[in-house]
Amino acid sequence: MADTDNDGKPRTDGSDEDSGESRPAPAPAPADEPGPDAGKDGATEKRDARDDRDERDERDAAESDADADTDGDAVADTGPDSGDAEHPERTTDAPRRAPDPSDAPVELRKADEAPRKAADDTPPPPAPASPQEKTRSGDAAKDTERAKPVGGGILMGRPFGVPVYVAPSWFLVAALITWVFGGQLDRVLPHLGGARYLIALFFAVAFYASVLVHELAHVVAALRFKLPVRRIQLQFFGGVSEIEKESETPGREFVLAFVGPLFSLVLAGVFFVGMRAVEPGTVPGVLLAGLMISNLIVAVFNLLPGLPLDGGRMLRAVVWKISGKPMTGTIAAAWTGRALAIAVLIGLPLATHAGGVNRDGLSGMDSLTDALLAAILAAIIWTGAGNSLRMARLREHLPELRARALTRRAVPVETDTPLSEALRRANEAGARALVVVDAKGEPLSLVREAAIVGVPEHRRPWVAVSTLAQDLKEGMRVPAELAGEDLLDHLRATPATEYLVVEDTGEIYGVLSTGDVERAFVAAMAKPSA
Repeated sequence: MADTDNDGKPRTDGSDEDSGESRPAPAPAPADEPGPDAGKDGATEKRDARDDRDERDERDAAESDADADTDGDAVADTGPDSGDAEHPERTTDAPRRAPDPSDAPVELRKADEAPRKAADDTPPPPAPASPQEKTRSGDAAKDTERAKPVGGGILMGRPFGVPVYVAPSWFLVAALITWVFGGQLDRVLPHLGGARYLIALFFAVAFYASVLVHELAHVVAALRFKLPVRRIQLQFFGGVSEIEKESETPGREFVLAFVGPLFSLVLAGVFFVGMRAVEPGTVPGVLLAGLMISNLIVAVFNLLPGLPLDGGRMLRAVVWKISGKPMTGTIAAAWTGRALAIAVLIGLPLATHAGGVNRDGLSGMDSLTDALLAAILAAIIWTGAGNSLRMARLREHLPELRARALTRRAVPVETDTPLSEALRRANEAGARALVVVDAKGEPLSLVREAAIVGVPEHRRPWVAVSTLAQDLKEGMRVPAELAGEDLLDHLRATPATEYLVVEDTGEIYGVLSTGDVERAFVAAMAKPSA
């Protein structure tokens, strides 16, 4: 059972804190002595005692609110003259808000976002989720994404140690290719009947296998340059190699972008040689011709000089080399990509309407399909160019994200320190975080901000900070000098809501909240480019 020492500070011995009967206040004397109501049973006496206490609690709470302006951060006296020996929860009341809101502990600042506590001791309604709670959900989502790509997907293998996923949108495109190519086969090889759609499905799978070779070329080059690759995803209208870092030089950027179209051209040449080796007008001849043309189109299309295409990255590398500024190259390639999107939207339907693609019995698509294809491709290019601009702007401002600048001042507290006392110390020090330490001052855990908000004010004197803390795990210690992309990589490797920031000597510098990093991240995105 919890009790109070002579100095008025609570001490805990592991009793059940959630039971109303475990309060350290002694039962009122009338409940223990015979009187006119002695005939009542024990349960009735306890209910009457609790009702009396509830009424006194309401009066005491009202008096406490009336004296709030003069009490300050003082802790109520627990001596015999206090008149509240039966209510120890008031003897170590939670600290009052600091005069300067910027110096208040994070718990108090978050309390402004939650519904205000009622005048009595009734716990307040649940507070809105704090940014850290949202961040934790975001971290959980990111963990899921690492195991499974956004929107789902099927893991097909791990060539060169890089996972390859097939997104659900691929099946839609495969069905579309099967339908279109099957119609073309009906005109070229009408004797196939319904089997033409099986052949068309094989063509769709072979075409995406060619796309996979294109992406693997990018992956091999990236690994050669020691750039981490998260995954390859085959999706709507192509594939994506998710390379997690930018090339360090424009030369490497050019090579990394060029190898993909180069391998598509090589595949087109291989299929051309195979097509010449078989009899024209047969199923193998038609398939090889289709794969040759499709790979040639992939290579030429990706060489167009606009982001997010490979040709756009090559243009970016050239401008980067000339200007010496990667951001200048990105801007030039991104705006060229947007112009290219408009050209595709208008030019592709006009080009196919004027004659389409006719070779070895393969005819062009009808006008409606052409217009739909052009609109989708234009939207992909336009959106990709915009995303490239935003990511470049972010990388330009990433060095401004410094762990030292974003760290909150922290107060060390021992494991058995009551939450109310810890918050009082934080108020006095102008700190916004709590670090749980052992008797030698070594950090053990971090008190979670969201957990503090969830504890009603009248319960805080009876809750030890250690019950609200998250143990320090490997990766949760962040060097104070960490900044930019290195800082984000460190946080991404060990998802958490708070991190302990330490000096090179191991001394505690403070606590870094992912919520603060997110806000700085958004602010960096909003800044104009230099």
